[in-house]
Amino acid sequence: MNRKDFFAVLAHKGIRREEGSVKLLSGLDPYTGTWDTPQIAHLLRRTGFGAKKADIEQLRSLTPAQAVNLILTVPGSQPSPPVNNYNATLNDPNVPAGQTWVNDSVTNFNPLINNLRVDSFRSWWVGLMLNSGINIREKLTLFWHNHFATEANVVGLAQGIYKHHAMLRANSMGNFKNLTKLVTVDAAMLRYLNGELNSALAPDENYSRELQELFTVGKGPDALWTENDVKEAAKVLTGYRINLLTLNYYFDAAQHHTGTKTFSAFYNNTVIPGQTGQNGQLELDALLNMIFDTDEVAKHLCRQLYRFFVYYKIDATVEANVITPLADVFRQANYDILPVLDKLFKSQHFYDTLQLGCVIKNPLDYVIGACREFDVSIPSAPLASQYSHWNLLYSQASFMNMNIGDPPVVSGWPAYYQQPMYHEIWIDSDTISKRVGMADAILSNGLTGGGATILADPLPFVSSFQDAADPNALVSHAIEYMYGIDAGPNTRAFLKSYLLSGQTDDIYWTDAWIDYVQNPNQTTLNIVQTRLKAMFKALMQQPEYHLS
Repeated sequence: MNRKDFFAVLAHKGIRREEGSVKLLSGLDPYTGTWDTPQIAHLLRRTGFGAKKADIEQLRSLTPAQAVNLILTVPGSQPSPPVNNYNATLNDPNVPAGQTWVNDSVTNFNPLINNLRVDSFRSWWVGLMLNSGINIREKLTLFWHNHFATEANVVGLAQGIYKHHAMLRANSMGNFKNLTKLVTVDAAMLRYLNGELNSALAPDENYSRELQELFTVGKGPDALWTENDVKEAAKVLTGYRINLLTLNYYFDAAQHHTGTKTFSAFYNNTVIPGQTGQNGQLELDALLNMIFDTDEVAKHLCRQLYRFFVYYKIDATVEANVITPLADVFRQANYDILPVLDKLFKSQHFYDTLQLGCVIKNPLDYVIGACREFDVSIPSAPLASQYSHWNLLYSQASFMNMNIGDPPVVSGWPAYYQQPMYHEIWIDSDTISKRVGMADAILSNGLTGGGATILADPLPFVSSFQDAADPNALVSHAIEYMYGIDAGPNTRAFLKSYLLSGQTDDIYWTDAWIDYVQNPNQTTLNIVQTRLKAMFKALMQQPEYHLS
Protein backbone atom coordinates (compact mmCIF):
# COMPACT_ATOMS: atom_id res chain seq x y z
CA MET A 1 0.00 0.00 0.00
CA ASN A 2 1.45 3.37 -0.99
CA ARG A 3 0.97 6.69 0.77
CA LYS A 4 -1.93 7.80 -1.41
CA ASP A 5 -3.79 4.53 -0.93
CA PHE A 6 -3.11 4.57 2.83
CA PHE A 7 -4.68 7.98 3.33
CA ALA A 8 -7.48 7.24 0.87
CA VAL A 9 -8.51 4.32 3.06
CA LEU A 10 -8.40 6.48 6.19
CA ALA A 11 -10.49 9.16 4.52
CA HIS A 12 -13.02 6.60 3.27
CA LYS A 13 -13.40 5.18 6.77
CA GLY A 14 -13.82 8.63 8.27
CA ILE A 15 -10.66 8.26 10.32
CA ARG A 16 -8.89 11.39 9.14
CA ARG A 17 -9.97 14.71 10.56
CA GLU A 18 -10.33 17.18 7.74
CA GLU A 19 -9.03 20.61 8.62
CA GLY A 20 -11.76 22.78 10.10
CA SER A 21 -14.41 20.05 9.95
CA VAL A 22 -14.27 19.02 13.62
CA LYS A 23 -14.19 21.12 16.76
CA LEU A 24 -13.68 19.44 20.12
CA LEU A 25 -15.57 21.41 22.74
CA SER A 26 -14.44 19.30 25.69
CA GLY A 27 -12.01 20.86 28.12
CA LEU A 28 -9.99 20.05 31.22
CA ASP A 29 -12.83 18.99 33.52
CA PRO A 30 -12.12 15.54 35.02
CA TYR A 31 -13.09 12.60 32.83
CA THR A 32 -15.98 10.56 34.24
CA GLY A 33 -17.04 8.60 31.17
CA THR A 34 -16.64 5.01 30.04
CA TRP A 35 -13.51 3.25 31.29
CA ASP A 36 -12.96 0.23 29.08
CA THR A 37 -10.38 -1.18 26.69
CA PRO A 38 -10.48 1.70 24.15
CA GLN A 39 -9.87 4.37 26.79
CA ILE A 40 -7.31 2.36 28.74
CA ALA A 41 -5.35 1.39 25.63
CA HIS A 42 -5.47 5.03 24.47
CA LEU A 43 -3.87 6.17 27.73
CA LEU A 44 -1.20 3.45 27.57
CA ARG A 45 -0.33 4.08 23.91
CA ARG A 46 0.02 7.82 24.36
CA THR A 47 2.10 7.64 27.54
CA GLY A 48 4.12 4.55 26.63
CA PHE A 49 4.88 2.27 23.71
CA GLY A 50 1.98 0.08 22.74
CA ALA A 51 -0.70 -1.33 25.03
CA LYS A 52 0.03 -4.77 26.46
CA LYS A 53 -3.06 -6.80 27.27
CA ALA A 54 -1.79 -7.50 30.79
CA ASP A 55 -1.34 -3.76 31.38
CA ILE A 56 -4.83 -3.02 30.08
CA GLU A 57 -6.28 -5.58 32.48
CA GLN A 58 -4.30 -4.13 35.38
CA LEU A 59 -5.64 -0.62 34.73
CA ARG A 60 -9.17 -1.91 34.24
CA SER A 61 -9.47 -2.43 37.98
CA LEU A 62 -8.55 1.22 38.66
CA THR A 63 -10.42 4.45 38.13
CA PRO A 64 -9.19 6.74 35.34
CA ALA A 65 -7.61 9.04 37.93
CA GLN A 66 -5.88 6.14 39.69
CA ALA A 67 -4.56 4.86 36.36
CA VAL A 68 -3.06 8.25 35.55
CA ASN A 69 -1.53 8.44 39.03
CA LEU A 70 0.16 5.09 38.43
CA ILE A 71 1.48 6.13 35.00
CA LEU A 72 2.84 9.40 36.38
CA THR A 73 4.66 7.59 39.20
CA VAL A 74 8.06 7.02 37.64
CA PRO A 75 10.84 4.88 39.18
CA GLY A 76 12.78 6.72 41.83
CA SER A 77 16.14 5.34 40.79
CA GLN A 78 17.74 5.81 37.40
CA PRO A 79 18.39 2.76 35.19
CA SER A 80 21.80 1.14 35.06
CA PRO A 81 23.86 2.73 32.29
CA PRO A 82 24.77 1.11 28.95
CA VAL A 83 27.77 -1.20 28.92
CA ASN A 84 30.49 -2.50 26.63
CA ASN A 85 28.60 -4.97 24.45
CA TYR A 86 30.94 -4.52 21.51
CA ASN A 87 34.22 -6.20 22.46
CA ALA A 88 33.68 -8.97 19.94
CA THR A 89 33.71 -6.27 17.24
CA LEU A 90 36.57 -4.18 18.57
CA ASN A 91 38.53 -4.62 21.79
CA ASP A 92 38.15 -1.73 24.21
CA PRO A 93 41.42 -1.40 26.15
CA ASN A 94 39.87 0.87 28.81
CA VAL A 95 36.49 -0.73 29.53
CA PRO A 96 36.11 -4.52 29.95
CA ALA A 97 33.18 -6.29 28.32
CA GLY A 98 30.04 -5.97 30.42
CA GLN A 99 31.26 -2.83 32.22
CA THR A 100 29.87 0.62 31.61
CA TRP A 101 31.78 2.99 29.36
CA VAL A 102 29.95 6.16 30.40
CA ASN A 103 32.63 7.19 32.91
CA ASP A 104 35.63 6.54 30.69
CA SER A 105 37.76 9.64 30.17
CA VAL A 106 37.34 11.30 26.80
CA THR A 107 41.12 11.65 26.71
CA ASN A 108 41.00 7.98 25.69
CA PHE A 109 38.95 8.93 22.64
CA ASN A 110 39.00 6.40 19.82
CA PRO A 111 36.59 7.22 16.95
CA LEU A 112 35.80 3.59 16.17
CA ILE A 113 35.13 2.70 19.80
CA ASN A 114 33.17 5.93 20.24
CA ASN A 115 30.85 4.96 17.37
CA LEU A 116 30.28 1.54 18.94
CA ARG A 117 29.44 3.25 22.23
CA VAL A 118 26.90 5.51 20.53
CA ASP A 119 25.29 2.38 19.06
CA SER A 120 25.41 0.84 22.52
CA PHE A 121 23.55 3.87 23.90
CA ARG A 122 20.84 3.71 21.23
CA SER A 123 20.30 -0.03 21.72
CA TRP A 124 20.23 0.37 25.50
CA TRP A 125 17.57 3.09 25.27
CA VAL A 126 15.40 0.86 23.07
CA GLY A 127 15.72 -1.77 25.80
CA LEU A 128 14.44 0.74 28.36
CA MET A 129 11.47 1.57 26.11
CA LEU A 130 10.71 -2.10 25.56
CA ASN A 131 10.75 -2.82 29.30
CA SER A 132 9.35 0.48 30.49
CA GLY A 133 6.41 -0.92 32.47
CA ILE A 134 3.32 1.14 33.25
CA ASN A 135 4.89 4.56 33.62
CA ILE A 136 5.58 7.55 31.40
CA ARG A 137 9.31 7.97 32.03
CA GLU A 138 10.72 6.75 28.72
CA LYS A 139 7.99 8.34 26.60
CA LEU A 140 8.50 11.61 28.43
CA THR A 141 12.27 11.34 28.00
CA LEU A 142 11.61 10.95 24.27
CA PHE A 143 9.44 14.08 24.38
CA TRP A 144 12.27 16.08 25.98
CA HIS A 145 14.74 14.62 23.47
CA ASN A 146 12.51 15.99 20.71
CA HIS A 147 12.03 19.32 22.50
CA PHE A 148 15.66 19.94 23.48
CA ALA A 149 16.93 18.20 20.37
CA THR A 150 20.59 17.33 19.98
CA GLU A 151 22.21 15.17 17.32
CA ALA A 152 24.63 12.45 18.37
CA ASN A 153 26.53 12.81 15.11
CA VAL A 154 27.22 16.47 15.95
CA VAL A 155 27.86 16.08 19.68
CA GLY A 156 30.31 13.33 18.85
CA LEU A 157 31.23 12.12 22.34
CA ALA A 158 29.31 9.03 23.46
CA GLN A 159 29.82 9.88 27.15
CA GLY A 160 28.36 13.35 26.59
CA ILE A 161 25.41 11.92 24.68
CA TYR A 162 24.63 9.51 27.51
CA LYS A 163 25.04 12.21 30.15
CA HIS A 164 22.71 14.58 28.28
CA HIS A 165 19.94 12.01 28.03
CA ALA A 166 20.44 10.86 31.61
CA MET A 167 19.90 14.48 32.65
CA LEU A 168 16.68 14.64 30.59
CA ARG A 169 15.43 11.39 32.13
CA ALA A 170 16.30 12.35 35.71
CA ASN A 171 14.47 15.67 35.37
CA SER A 172 11.68 14.57 33.05
CA MET A 173 9.00 14.94 35.74
CA GLY A 174 10.59 17.93 37.44
CA ASN A 175 10.67 21.66 36.92
CA PHE A 176 10.81 22.97 33.35
CA LYS A 177 12.68 26.14 34.27
CA ASN A 178 15.32 24.17 36.13
CA LEU A 179 15.59 21.69 33.25
CA THR A 180 16.07 24.57 30.80
CA LYS A 181 18.99 25.85 32.87
CA LEU A 182 20.54 22.38 33.05
CA VAL A 183 20.22 21.98 29.28
CA THR A 184 21.73 25.43 28.68
CA VAL A 185 25.01 24.50 30.39
CA ASP A 186 24.98 20.83 29.41
CA ALA A 187 28.10 19.70 27.55
CA ALA A 188 26.17 18.07 24.70
CA MET A 189 24.10 21.21 24.11
CA LEU A 190 27.13 23.49 24.43
CA ARG A 191 28.76 21.46 21.66
CA TYR A 192 25.65 21.08 19.52
CA LEU A 193 24.65 24.77 19.34
CA ASN A 194 28.11 26.33 19.61
CA GLY A 195 27.73 27.51 23.19
CA GLU A 196 31.30 26.48 23.92
CA LEU A 197 32.46 28.97 21.24
CA ASN A 198 30.36 31.88 22.51
CA SER A 199 32.71 34.64 23.65
CA ALA A 200 32.71 38.32 24.56
CA LEU A 201 34.48 39.37 21.37
CA ALA A 202 32.31 37.19 19.11
CA PRO A 203 28.92 36.43 20.68
CA ASP A 204 27.38 33.39 19.00
CA GLU A 205 23.60 33.68 18.59
CA ASN A 206 22.87 30.04 17.83
CA TYR A 207 21.74 28.83 21.25
CA SER A 208 20.25 32.19 22.19
CA ARG A 209 17.92 31.99 19.19
CA GLU A 210 16.84 28.40 19.80
CA LEU A 211 16.41 29.07 23.53
CA GLN A 212 13.71 31.57 22.69
CA GLU A 213 12.32 30.32 19.39
CA LEU A 214 12.14 26.58 20.16
CA PHE A 215 12.78 25.84 23.82
CA THR A 216 10.84 28.47 25.80
CA VAL A 217 8.86 31.31 24.21
CA GLY A 218 8.17 29.75 20.83
CA LYS A 219 6.88 31.33 17.64
CA GLY A 220 3.21 31.80 18.54
CA PRO A 221 1.28 34.91 17.51
CA ASP A 222 2.04 36.61 20.82
CA ALA A 223 5.73 35.62 20.96
CA LEU A 224 7.05 39.06 20.02
CA TRP A 225 10.69 38.74 20.96
CA THR A 226 13.06 40.54 18.62
CA GLU A 227 16.35 40.01 16.83
CA ASN A 228 17.96 42.35 19.30
CA ASP A 229 16.72 40.09 22.12
CA VAL A 230 18.61 37.25 20.46
CA LYS A 231 21.78 39.34 20.33
CA GLU A 232 21.49 40.49 23.93
CA ALA A 233 20.76 37.01 25.25
CA ALA A 234 23.79 35.70 23.34
CA LYS A 235 25.95 38.13 25.31
CA VAL A 236 24.51 36.83 28.58
CA LEU A 237 25.46 33.30 27.55
CA THR A 238 29.12 34.01 26.79
CA GLY A 239 31.88 32.26 28.70
CA TYR A 240 30.48 28.75 29.22
CA ARG A 241 33.00 26.06 28.39
CA ILE A 242 33.35 22.27 28.64
CA ASN A 243 35.73 20.46 30.97
CA LEU A 244 36.72 17.51 28.79
CA LEU A 245 37.92 15.53 31.79
CA THR A 246 34.54 15.56 33.50
CA LEU A 247 32.18 16.63 30.67
CA ASN A 248 30.81 19.26 33.04
CA TYR A 249 30.69 22.93 32.17
CA TYR A 250 32.86 25.59 33.69
CA PHE A 251 32.63 29.37 33.44
CA ASP A 252 35.49 31.29 31.87
CA ALA A 253 35.00 34.84 33.16
CA ALA A 254 37.60 36.17 30.71
CA GLN A 255 35.31 35.13 27.82
CA HIS A 256 32.17 36.68 29.30
CA HIS A 257 30.61 39.88 27.96
CA THR A 258 30.45 42.18 30.98
CA GLY A 259 28.41 44.97 29.42
CA THR A 260 24.77 45.79 30.16
CA LYS A 261 22.14 43.79 28.23
CA THR A 262 18.91 45.59 27.33
CA PHE A 263 15.83 43.74 26.08
CA SER A 264 12.68 44.72 24.17
CA ALA A 265 9.21 45.68 25.32
CA PHE A 266 8.16 42.05 24.97
CA TYR A 267 10.40 41.41 27.98
CA ASN A 268 9.22 44.60 29.70
CA ASN A 269 12.40 46.44 28.65
CA THR A 270 14.36 44.37 31.14
CA VAL A 271 17.95 45.40 31.75
CA ILE A 272 20.45 42.78 32.93
CA PRO A 273 23.49 44.53 34.39
CA GLY A 274 26.84 43.14 33.36
CA GLN A 275 28.69 41.07 35.97
CA THR A 276 32.39 40.40 36.29
CA GLY A 277 34.34 37.39 37.46
CA GLN A 278 32.41 34.27 38.41
CA ASN A 279 29.38 36.48 39.14
CA GLY A 280 28.90 36.54 35.38
CA GLN A 281 27.03 33.24 35.81
CA LEU A 282 24.30 35.09 37.71
CA GLU A 283 23.25 36.65 34.42
CA LEU A 284 21.93 33.29 33.24
CA ASP A 285 19.49 33.17 36.15
CA ALA A 286 18.42 36.73 35.38
CA LEU A 287 17.89 35.80 31.72
CA LEU A 288 15.76 32.77 32.57
CA ASN A 289 13.76 34.75 35.14
CA MET A 290 13.03 37.33 32.45
CA ILE A 291 12.02 34.72 29.87
CA PHE A 292 9.87 32.69 32.26
CA ASP A 293 8.04 35.81 33.42
CA THR A 294 6.28 35.90 30.04
CA ASP A 295 2.96 34.10 29.58
CA GLU A 296 4.15 32.63 26.30
CA VAL A 297 6.57 30.13 27.87
CA ALA A 298 3.76 28.19 29.56
CA LYS A 299 1.60 28.31 26.45
CA HIS A 300 4.41 27.18 24.18
CA LEU A 301 5.36 24.19 26.28
CA CYS A 302 1.69 23.20 26.69
CA ARG A 303 1.27 23.31 22.92
CA GLN A 304 4.34 21.11 22.53
CA LEU A 305 2.98 18.61 25.05
CA TYR A 306 -0.39 18.64 23.31
CA ARG A 307 1.07 17.94 19.88
CA PHE A 308 3.21 15.10 21.23
CA PHE A 309 0.70 13.39 23.51
CA VAL A 310 -2.73 14.32 22.12
CA TYR A 311 -3.11 15.72 18.59
CA TYR A 312 -1.19 17.90 16.17
CA LYS A 313 -3.88 20.46 15.34
CA ILE A 314 -4.53 23.28 17.82
CA ASP A 315 -7.45 25.39 16.65
CA ALA A 316 -8.98 28.39 18.41
CA THR A 317 -11.31 26.15 20.44
CA VAL A 318 -8.51 23.93 21.71
CA GLU A 319 -6.39 26.99 22.44
CA ALA A 320 -9.19 28.47 24.57
CA ASN A 321 -10.47 25.29 26.24
CA VAL A 322 -7.22 23.41 26.78
CA ILE A 323 -3.98 25.29 26.12
CA THR A 324 -4.78 28.53 27.95
CA PRO A 325 -6.15 26.91 31.16
CA LEU A 326 -3.38 24.30 31.07
CA ALA A 327 -0.82 27.09 30.83
CA ASP A 328 -2.44 28.69 33.88
CA VAL A 329 -1.93 25.43 35.78
CA PHE A 330 1.69 25.39 34.62
CA ARG A 331 2.42 28.91 35.85
CA GLN A 332 0.61 28.35 39.15
CA ALA A 333 2.82 25.29 39.68
CA ASN A 334 5.94 27.43 39.11
CA TYR A 335 6.65 25.39 35.96
CA ASP A 336 6.58 21.95 37.56
CA ILE A 337 5.61 19.52 34.80
CA LEU A 338 3.70 16.96 36.90
CA PRO A 339 0.55 19.06 37.54
CA VAL A 340 0.27 19.79 33.82
CA LEU A 341 0.45 16.14 32.79
CA ASP A 342 -1.92 15.18 35.61
CA LYS A 343 -4.50 17.72 34.48
CA LEU A 344 -4.21 16.79 30.81
CA PHE A 345 -4.36 13.00 31.15
CA LYS A 346 -7.31 13.13 33.56
CA SER A 347 -9.33 15.50 31.39
CA GLN A 348 -12.48 14.99 29.34
CA HIS A 349 -10.61 16.36 26.37
CA PHE A 350 -7.94 13.65 26.44
CA TYR A 351 -10.58 10.90 26.29
CA ASP A 352 -12.85 12.60 23.77
CA THR A 353 -13.93 9.96 21.24
CA LEU A 354 -12.24 11.89 18.45
CA GLN A 355 -8.89 11.70 20.25
CA LEU A 356 -8.80 7.91 20.07
CA GLY A 357 -6.85 6.59 17.12
CA CYS A 358 -6.47 10.06 15.59
CA VAL A 359 -2.70 10.16 14.96
CA ILE A 360 -0.31 7.95 13.05
CA LYS A 361 2.06 6.01 15.28
CA ASN A 362 5.60 7.24 15.19
CA PRO A 363 8.11 4.50 14.23
CA LEU A 364 9.08 3.75 17.82
CA ASP A 365 5.43 3.36 18.78
CA TYR A 366 4.99 1.00 15.84
CA VAL A 367 8.14 -1.09 16.29
CA ILE A 368 8.33 -1.30 20.08
CA GLY A 369 4.55 -1.29 20.47
CA ALA A 370 4.22 -4.38 18.28
CA CYS A 371 6.80 -6.25 20.35
CA ARG A 372 5.13 -5.25 23.59
CA GLU A 373 1.64 -6.17 22.37
CA PHE A 374 2.82 -9.66 21.41
CA ASP A 375 5.02 -9.82 24.54
CA VAL A 376 8.00 -10.73 22.38
CA SER A 377 10.79 -12.39 24.34
CA ILE A 378 14.25 -10.80 24.14
CA PRO A 379 17.15 -12.86 25.54
CA SER A 380 18.80 -11.36 28.60
CA ALA A 381 21.99 -13.32 28.02
CA PRO A 382 24.51 -13.37 26.60
CA LEU A 383 24.86 -9.61 26.83
CA ALA A 384 25.95 -9.14 23.22
CA SER A 385 22.82 -10.99 22.03
CA GLN A 386 20.54 -8.84 24.18
CA TYR A 387 22.02 -5.65 22.76
CA SER A 388 21.86 -7.09 19.22
CA HIS A 389 18.13 -7.62 19.60
CA TRP A 390 17.63 -4.11 20.93
CA ASN A 391 19.78 -2.75 18.10
CA LEU A 392 17.64 -4.60 15.55
CA LEU A 393 14.57 -2.77 16.83
CA TYR A 394 16.42 0.55 16.86
CA SER A 395 17.43 -0.07 13.24
CA GLN A 396 13.84 -0.75 12.22
CA ALA A 397 12.65 2.56 13.70
CA SER A 398 15.59 4.32 12.07
CA PHE A 399 14.69 2.83 8.67
CA MET A 400 11.22 4.32 9.21
CA ASN A 401 12.78 7.79 9.77
CA MET A 402 12.98 7.94 13.56
CA ASN A 403 16.63 7.66 14.53
CA ILE A 404 16.79 8.11 18.30
CA GLY A 405 19.75 10.21 19.35
CA ASP A 406 19.69 11.97 16.00
CA PRO A 407 16.58 14.06 15.30
CA PRO A 408 17.13 15.53 11.83
CA VAL A 409 17.28 19.17 13.00
CA VAL A 410 17.31 21.25 16.17
CA SER A 411 13.51 21.55 15.86
CA GLY A 412 13.21 17.80 16.38
CA TRP A 413 11.24 15.45 14.14
CA PRO A 414 9.12 17.27 11.51
CA ALA A 415 6.03 15.21 12.41
CA TYR A 416 5.64 17.36 15.54
CA TYR A 417 5.95 20.79 13.93
CA GLN A 418 5.82 20.68 10.12
CA GLN A 419 2.57 22.18 8.86
CA PRO A 420 0.26 21.07 7.38
CA MET A 421 1.35 17.42 7.26
CA TYR A 422 2.52 16.82 10.81
CA HIS A 423 2.08 13.09 11.62
CA GLU A 424 1.38 12.17 8.01
CA ILE A 425 5.11 12.63 7.42
CA TRP A 426 5.65 9.23 9.04
CA ILE A 427 4.01 7.50 6.07
CA ASP A 428 5.37 7.39 2.54
CA SER A 429 5.79 4.64 -0.04
CA ASP A 430 9.10 3.62 1.51
CA THR A 431 8.20 3.67 5.21
CA ILE A 432 4.83 1.96 4.76
CA SER A 433 6.55 -0.91 2.96
CA LYS A 434 9.06 -1.18 5.81
CA ARG A 435 6.25 -1.29 8.38
CA VAL A 436 4.43 -3.99 6.45
CA GLY A 437 7.69 -5.85 5.95
CA MET A 438 8.44 -5.84 9.65
CA ALA A 439 4.95 -7.12 10.51
CA ASP A 440 5.34 -9.90 7.96
CA ALA A 441 8.79 -10.83 9.25
CA ILE A 442 8.07 -11.03 12.99
CA LEU A 443 5.01 -13.20 12.30
CA SER A 444 6.78 -15.45 9.77
CA ASN A 445 10.30 -16.75 10.26
CA GLY A 446 11.39 -13.80 12.37
CA LEU A 447 12.91 -10.36 11.89
CA THR A 448 16.64 -10.92 11.57
CA GLY A 449 19.80 -8.83 11.57
CA GLY A 450 23.15 -8.62 13.34
CA GLY A 451 22.83 -12.16 14.61
CA ALA A 452 19.46 -11.44 16.27
CA THR A 453 16.03 -12.86 15.48
CA ILE A 454 12.79 -11.36 16.77
CA LEU A 455 9.75 -13.58 16.44
CA ALA A 456 6.21 -12.85 17.61
CA ASP A 457 3.91 -15.66 18.73
CA PRO A 458 0.21 -14.65 18.76
CA LEU A 459 -0.84 -17.89 20.46
CA PRO A 460 -0.45 -16.73 24.12
CA PHE A 461 -2.44 -13.57 23.33
CA VAL A 462 -5.25 -15.58 21.72
CA SER A 463 -5.22 -18.24 24.45
CA SER A 464 -6.05 -15.59 27.05
CA PHE A 465 -9.60 -15.34 25.65
CA GLN A 466 -12.10 -17.92 26.86
CA ASP A 467 -14.11 -17.68 23.64
CA ALA A 468 -11.15 -18.02 21.28
CA ALA A 469 -12.93 -20.88 19.50
CA ASP A 470 -15.43 -18.38 18.08
CA PRO A 471 -13.74 -16.65 15.10
CA ASN A 472 -16.08 -13.65 15.34
CA ALA A 473 -15.26 -13.12 19.01
CA LEU A 474 -11.56 -13.63 18.36
CA VAL A 475 -11.49 -11.02 15.59
CA SER A 476 -13.39 -8.62 17.85
CA HIS A 477 -10.87 -9.13 20.66
CA ALA A 478 -7.92 -8.60 18.32
CA ILE A 479 -9.43 -5.36 17.02
CA GLU A 480 -10.36 -4.17 20.51
CA TYR A 481 -6.87 -4.64 21.92
CA MET A 482 -4.68 -3.86 18.91
CA TYR A 483 -6.50 -1.08 17.04
CA GLY A 484 -6.89 2.47 18.29
CA ILE A 485 -10.35 2.61 16.71
CA ASP A 486 -13.08 0.16 15.75
CA ALA A 487 -13.08 -1.56 12.37
CA GLY A 488 -16.00 -1.95 9.99
CA PRO A 489 -17.73 -5.18 8.91
CA ASN A 490 -15.62 -5.53 5.77
CA THR A 491 -12.38 -5.46 7.75
CA ARG A 492 -13.80 -7.92 10.28
CA ALA A 493 -14.87 -10.32 7.53
CA PHE A 494 -11.49 -9.94 5.84
CA LEU A 495 -9.60 -10.84 9.02
CA LYS A 496 -11.91 -13.72 9.84
CA SER A 497 -11.32 -15.23 6.40
CA TYR A 498 -7.74 -16.01 7.45
CA LEU A 499 -8.95 -17.94 10.49
CA LEU A 500 -11.27 -19.94 8.27
CA SER A 501 -8.48 -20.62 5.77
CA GLY A 502 -10.64 -19.48 2.89
CA GLN A 503 -13.76 -21.39 3.98
CA THR A 504 -17.09 -19.73 4.81
CA ASP A 505 -18.29 -21.72 7.80
CA ASP A 506 -17.11 -20.65 11.28
CA ILE A 507 -16.69 -24.29 12.21
CA TYR A 508 -13.47 -24.47 10.22
CA TRP A 509 -11.76 -22.34 12.87
CA THR A 510 -13.75 -23.65 15.83
CA ASP A 511 -12.82 -27.25 15.10
CA ALA A 512 -9.17 -26.38 14.54
CA TRP A 513 -8.97 -24.52 17.84
CA ILE A 514 -10.77 -27.18 19.85
CA ASP A 515 -8.56 -29.88 18.33
CA TYR A 516 -5.50 -27.95 19.42
CA VAL A 517 -6.78 -27.30 22.95
CA GLN A 518 -7.81 -30.93 23.48
CA ASN A 519 -4.86 -32.50 21.72
CA PRO A 520 -1.93 -30.04 21.61
CA ASN A 521 0.55 -31.74 19.30
CA GLN A 522 2.73 -30.40 16.53
CA THR A 523 0.09 -31.01 13.86
CA THR A 524 -2.75 -29.19 15.64
CA LEU A 525 -0.36 -26.44 16.72
CA ASN A 526 0.82 -25.86 13.16
CA ILE A 527 -2.75 -25.52 11.91
CA VAL A 528 -3.78 -22.83 14.41
CA GLN A 529 -0.40 -21.07 14.27
CA THR A 530 -0.55 -20.81 10.49
CA ARG A 531 -4.02 -19.30 10.55
CA LEU A 532 -3.33 -16.99 13.47
CA LYS A 533 -0.12 -15.63 11.98
CA ALA A 534 -1.86 -15.00 8.66
CA MET A 535 -4.70 -13.18 10.43
CA PHE A 536 -2.43 -11.00 12.56
CA LYS A 537 -0.25 -10.15 9.56
CA ALA A 538 -3.34 -8.93 7.78
CA LEU A 539 -4.45 -7.05 10.89
CA MET A 540 -1.12 -5.21 11.15
CA GLN A 541 -1.21 -4.26 7.49
CA GLN A 542 -4.51 -2.41 7.78
CA PRO A 543 -4.46 1.40 8.19
CA GLU A 544 -6.17 1.12 11.58
CA TYR A 545 -3.14 -0.58 13.10
CA HIS A 546 -0.94 2.38 12.24
CA LEU A 547 -3.09 4.70 14.35
CA SER A 548 -2.65 5.55 17.99
